[in-house]
Amino acid sequence: MAGFHMEHFGCRAARADGEAVSSRLRAAGLCESEPAQAEVVVVNTCSVTAEADRAARAFIRRAHRLNPEARILVTGCYAQRAPQELAGIPGVAAVVGNSHKALAPAIALGLARGDTPPDSSLVTVSTLLTNHADGAAPIWADDRFAHSFLEDAQLLPGEQTRPNLKIQEGCGNRCTFCVIPTTRGSSRSLPQASILRQIDGFVAAGGKELVLSGINLGRWGADLAPRQTLAGLVRQILEQTSLPRLRLSSIEPMDWTGELIALMAEFGGSRLARHAHLPLQSGSDTVLRRMHRRYRPWHYTDKVNALLRAAGPHLTLGADVMAGFPGESDAEFAETLAFLRTLPLGYLHLFPFSPRPGTRGWELHAASPVPAALADERMAALRALAAEKTQAYRAQFIGQELEAITLHTPEALAAQGCTSALTENFLPVELPGRHAANQLLRVHVTGLNAVGTLAGCAAALNTALA
Repeated sequence: MAGFHMEHFGCRAARADGEAVSSRLRAAGLCESEPAQAEVVVVNTCSVTAEADRAARAFIRRAHRLNPEARILVTGCYAQRAPQELAGIPGVAAVVGNSHKALAPAIALGLARGDTPPDSSLVTVSTLLTNHADGAAPIWADDRFAHSFLEDAQLLPGEQTRPNLKIQEGCGNRCTFCVIPTTRGSSRSLPQASILRQIDGFVAAGGKELVLSGINLGRWGADLAPRQTLAGLVRQILEQTSLPRLRLSSIEPMDWTGELIALMAEFGGSRLARHAHLPLQSGSDTVLRRMHRRYRPWHYTDKVNALLRAAGPHLTLGADVMAGFPGESDAEFAETLAFLRTLPLGYLHLFPFSPRPGTRGWELHAASPVPAALADERMAALRALAAEKTQAYRAQFIGQELEAITLHTPEALAAQGCTSALTENFLPVELPGRHAANQLLRVHVTGLNAVGTLAGCAAALNTALA
């Protein structure tokens, strides 16, 4: 039996793409294996930063050294942004951009079966955009995105206890630092009927928690006819399915509508996870304007306060913050630090600015770069503030009981006789004893360990949510 290896880079939505490809390959009879033993290695790339590009190239070269006979298929955002760059790397047998990722499973299957180049029958639904005349790998990528929406095979509670159901693709916001409109195209939505069918199948298979994800999740439904809304979809899921717990991934601040926030008040803490991730990027009004973000700091505060009123103090809030955007002055960065201190955040995702070719940010960086050493200093200050806020937020739950779902426990922790879990409001917790993954428990929090993870014990099975 031929084997494949899937290597993931990037966000939840990218992970969902990779899991969908893996599902198709398993259904076709391939088995999962390590890179050294696989006939085909699929590299699902990210290109949000230069470091993401570098990590993907390093993995491709390492996989080729480990297994020179393996055929490497590169897909994802980097494959869309710079396919020729990847096609020339030794070991790469095919490059499939996001515009054609619906074809990736069939192309990978052809490679695993020894088709070199991929069997011409695979090209009947598309055009093979480059040939092998120069020795480089064939490329499937264009700017039409006609074969871009890779609807998952039925999601099951397996390797991921809490799988991502990607319901939206692409983005049209045109933030100056972001390459996503180029690498993923405009916003496109999975139809509601397909989503409800996926959720029913997941529940029937014993699934307990599902995460709705997308590149710009809050814009789900805007492209459908008739136009629909994410809030309307969430209500349909909660009223028409028996999914025990639904979690929403990152949603832009201005897409938290009054209707969506009201659902947090109605269902938060029972079947809708009290967890909201609102990308911020900067707490400075002037920097947000240069970023072409569609809100100001006071808008962000209004949304945070509305969510807290709806869901209560157990709501865990997270944010993305960027340091070193072109032209960011000491005063502007100080504004960001001061603004973050006012927010009741449970965690921060932090990023240094990385200029991406083809974006307005690339031009701004050329004209007014923030020195790398200064950006590093600002990242260090943000990390210190993030650690302080996370510690303080989590400590307030000591002595309380929280709902949690058990996860697949890392081997090192399992060897200590413990189990990993995640609370309903998105806090990591370690439990004494061995518990199977995908179990809903009520957890009594007893403290924090050395790395800030909650320590607790399973108080009782949560029969209400089982």
